[in-house]
Amino acid sequence: MRGCLAAERLGSLRPCGSLTTQVRWQRDSVYKNGMEILAPADVGPLLIVALSVASFVTAFIGVFTGAAGGVILLAIMAMVMPPAAVIPVHTVVMLGTGISRTVIMWRFVMRGTLLPFIAGAAVGAAAGAKVFVALPMSWLQAILGAFILLVTWMPQLGRIGAQRGRFAVLGFGTVFLGVFVSATGTLLAPFIASATPDRHNLAATMGALMAITHIAKLVAFGFIGFAIGSFVPLMAAMIATGALGNWIGELALHRTTERRFRIVFQLILTLLGLRLLWSAAPAIGWS
Repeated sequence: MRGCLAAERLGSLRPCGSLTTQVRWQRDSVYKNGMEILAPADVGPLLIVALSVASFVTAFIGVFTGAAGGVILLAIMAMVMPPAAVIPVHTVVMLGTGISRTVIMWRFVMRGTLLPFIAGAAVGAAAGAKVFVALPMSWLQAILGAFILLVTWMPQLGRIGAQRGRFAVLGFGTVFLGVFVSATGTLLAPFIASATPDRHNLAATMGALMAITHIAKLVAFGFIGFAIGSFVPLMAAMIATGALGNWIGELALHRTTERRFRIVFQLILTLLGLRLLWSAAPAIGWS
């Protein structure tokens, strides 16, 4: 309800309901006319400060726990921003945050995964921008939720096949599904965790691959053509504080143990997977 009231104060109309329902409506409103132009927005200093703090905190969470930072930031932005602006602005901010994490933690990035992932992402972007998926959103959520839980608790599933081929398929799937479901970073995380025993490799590689994902999504949907000039100060501030959060997160990562990191990582992915199943349950008759 608070999100709906905030949106009304900003002069936008959107359906009240779950985050998934709101984000899907936002995505449809952005893409329904191909290159729809965003209306000018009044981005005040209070909103810039609040979302910059949120970007810092969620970037720290993303590094220190290995997952969930982007999803939490998306939920916060959906509460206080005009619906049509949420997805393009979130994508640009997460791209900047991913690039800064990659630069800060480059020595830990699993570089052998990058080229295969880029190849798969390019195909996924081309397909995802054109293909209509008839499967209802609820079933996509249920499948993703179940898949995340399986790979999280049965990591051997995430090691099937050669690494290069596996990450090429992941690049395709992450970008392609990014058209329809916002939780693709959560899908990627358990596979990276299965490929490396080290928390630094996981956090660094996650940042690099998600940066590639966001670039592919920008290209696929032509966000460059959107008039988001009024959001530039907000995006710049959020990217800057996100970089600071990445840096502090890496320092904290050095101070924790691998066992503690893995426990928190599995717990968060389990909660996110269960949340997807919970969101899907009413629409597919599970409740």
